[in-house]
Order: sequence, then C-alpha cells, then structure tokens
Amino acid sequence: MNVKINIFFCLLFLNSFSQKYSDLAITPPMGWNSWNTFETHIDEELVKETADIMVSSGMKDAGYTYIVLDDGWMTMERDNNGDLVPDPKKFPNGIKAVIDYVHSKGLKFGLYNCAGTETCAGYPGTRGYEYQDARFYARLEIDFLKYDWCNTEGITAKEAYSTMSKALKKAGRPIVFSLCEWGDNQPWNWGEPIGNLWRISGDIYPCYDCEFKHDTWSSWGFFKIAEMHKNIRQFSGPDHWNDFDMMEVGNGMTFEEDKSHFALWCMLASPLIAGNDFRKMTKETLTILTNKELIAINQDALGIQGFKYADENGLSIWFKPLQNGNWAVSFFNKNDKEINVNFDWMKHNVVDEVNHLKTSFENFQYDIRDIWQHKDLKSTKTPFKSTLASHDVVTLILKRR
Repeated sequence: MNVKINIFFCLLFLNSFSQKYSDLAITPPMGWNSWNTFETHIDEELVKETADIMVSSGMKDAGYTYIVLDDGWMTMERDNNGDLVPDPKKFPNGIKAVIDYVHSKGLKFGLYNCAGTETCAGYPGTRGYEYQDARFYARLEIDFLKYDWCNTEGITAKEAYSTMSKALKKAGRPIVFSLCEWGDNQPWNWGEPIGNLWRISGDIYPCYDCEFKHDTWSSWGFFKIAEMHKNIRQFSGPDHWNDFDMMEVGNGMTFEEDKSHFALWCMLASPLIAGNDFRKMTKETLTILTNKELIAINQDALGIQGFKYADENGLSIWFKPLQNGNWAVSFFNKNDKEINVNFDWMKHNVVDEVNHLKTSFENFQYDIRDIWQHKDLKSTKTPFKSTLASHDVVTLILKRR
C-alpha cells in the first residue's frame, strides 16, 4: 500500500471520530456579531447596512466573512409545529430574505441559540428541539451557529453540545458550530470533535484589564481574558479554536487599547469577530480592523496560539510561531504611564514547548518589520528600542534569513 493510500485511510479513520462538519474553520473565523453593541435590538435594516459596509469598507477583502445575529432574532414562542419564529416586526420580509441578501454580497450568515430551555435574553432555547432546530437552520441556509449556555440546569455541557453537533450533521448543511459555554466545563478538553471553536471565558467588556461585576457574574477586560486560563494552547489549532470572545475594538476604549486588543487576539489565533457599529466606525477603528499584516498573523497556516514569553515591570512580551520559520512578537505596555522598550535579542532564547519550536537569536538572524508602522527595521543583530504609550503595543514580524 503506497503512502497516499495510507494517508487517505488515516484521514478517514480520524474523521470517523468527528461529529462535526470538519474543515469549515481551518483558520480562525472572521466576521461580525450583533451582541456587543446592539444586544437584542436588531433588525433587517441593521443586517443589510452592516453587510453593505463590510463590503464597501474593505473588511470583506481583509477576510471578514460572517455576519452573525445574536440573541433576540426570534419571537417569544415557537409556532404550532414547534419551529422557531423569526420576529416579524424586526424582519418584516422574513429572515430568509435577509440571509439571501447577505449571501448575495459574497458573505456568510450566522444565528444564535442556546443549549438551555431559554436563551440568555429569555427567548426559546433549543433543549428538546435539537434536531428540529438543526433542520430549521439548514432550510434557512445559515452558515454559522453560536450556541450559548444559559438556563441549562440538569444537563451536562459535553452531552448537550454533542447532541446539537450531531443534529447539525444530520441536517445535512455544513454549519460552523461555535460553542459558547464560557469555559466553565473546560470545553477545550472535549470540544474538538464537536465544534469548530469554543469560548474559554465569560463575556468580554470594553476595557483593558478590568472586571465589570453584574449581579451574579462578571464581564472581563480583554487582557484579563487573555490571561485567564493557563496551559490550554495545545488544544487550539486548525478547525478547533480557543475563542477569546467577540472584539470590543471601536466600542469606547482608547486608540492604544483598541490596538492592543486587536494585536492580542491576532497573537492568540482567536476568531476575529468584530462587535462594533460599522455605521459609526471611525477611520482609526477601520485601520485597526483591516490591518492585513496583523490579520496574516492570526490567519497563519500553522494555526499556533501565541504565548506570553515575559512579563516584567508592566511590559508583557508575547511570541507566536509562524510558517517558514518566522515569528511574531508583541510588546504590550500594561502600565498607566509611558515606558521605554530595550530588547536585546542576543540575550534571549525563545522556546515554544507545546509545539517543540525554538529559536536562538545568537545562532539565527531575522529581519524585522513593524506591522503597525508598515515599515522594515534593523535586524535582530541590534537591540530593539521603542517608546510605548500607556496600554499601547508594538508588533513585529521576525523573518528568518
């Protein structure tokens, strides 16, 4: 038996253990979700305007593909057949017409539901209707399902998400399955054959590293989320991503904080799902979200999640291995004041223990490119020096000679 046949049967054997539609998210999904800005205040006009701007602004060309309607798209009751009912006031022409419009723009469309009896906002959940809802989504021709974890008393996460995954597969339409379980039941340990991505934390909040307390739970700043779970890098990769939540870029943080947020999500190989109002988006926000050199780090073919290399005196340094022996590195200023960066490459050996990759700057030389400034710098023969404002970031590509 030749090598090609061996590989074919190995892939066939592995796929037999996978419940999900495979290979739908070989790189981290990119798109937009309605929740961070609009919560349940969504309608047909918002979707169409968002789709139009995604195309006209250059975001589609930068890689943003999915438009996902979060909680609140349906009525409070199922119909007599038990089907979900898109809200006719929000979608007077029916939600299928909206989906068709999004598809006509060369984009993909996603919806939201919940594993429990009700969604987080109190709309009908999917518990007990998994196969019926999956067929409903297939008829609508959606491409993405975000599946939340509210009102799930008495059921186990792995079983609930596994059931919905099987239902989607049975319905016969390839749909990216996003497990929004908040990390409470460690979905990275069991999620790979079930979903294409899984949330690793509770909800994000538009701040650097704060905790925003609700009655019984908290939302988190983006840096807190990034550092919340240790030692889960090995569970993330092509078609099975650690999801650090939708982005808050353009939602009230400073320009420097928005830059840091986007850079960190790119370093982490997190899905890049924008959560701002495109109709009010500033040029600065658009520049951040469409930085193609940063997006290339996120979408790198190796699919490796970056890691924190050092954290001293408020300077946090993160590395991410890239294809062709290259590396990305980001320097984050977590301080409330300006700092100077002086990084002598020759004094550092960078090791990715999970993926058995390493580099010694004494033995290998790299050309440096600043991908915020879009310019080439000196090589790693000389120390890197920069001045960083509070909560700002500088991100470099190290290209091996």
